[in-house]
Amino acid sequence: MARALLGLGSNLGNRAERIFDAVRALARHGTVLARSPLIETDPVDCPGGGPFLNACVCLETPLEPQRLLTAISAIENAGGRRRSIPNAPRTLDIDLLLFGDLEIHDQTLTIPHPRMHERRFVLDPLVCIAPNAFHPVLQSTVGELRHKLIFDSA
Repeated sequence: MARALLGLGSNLGNRAERIFDAVRALARHGTVLARSPLIETDPVDCPGGGPFLNACVCLETPLEPQRLLTAISAIENAGGRRRSIPNAPRTLDIDLLLFGDLEIHDQTLTIPHPRMHERRFVLDPLVCIAPNAFHPVLQSTVGELRHKLIFDSA
């Protein structure tokens, strides 16, 4: 079993319901060990989109990363996700942020998520459930990444 940290977001429709439904769906692929509070954030690089609700979950799963990614895609599709243009408004977005201490770089999957350390809408809810989770590429904890992001942008 591995621990995966995932970021969830929605800025269309009943945002909270979509995220809660996604968490329940993720639980069919393992055990949800922790879930952050919902945090409302302004859209980043999302043309024409309203505010997002964001959350993070820690999922203990028997799935390998690629199989989890396939499950995530199915959950997004069931939640009404339609991929039109990059960063378009969306009913549901689930990002695989960290998967244990793995580093994966292939055509379909990059772990750790390549931009998680640049995004407060990821780090704010993630620090609520996993402040000591370690980013193996940047050699920093989630709490340290959030602190750096806040103070570097001030």
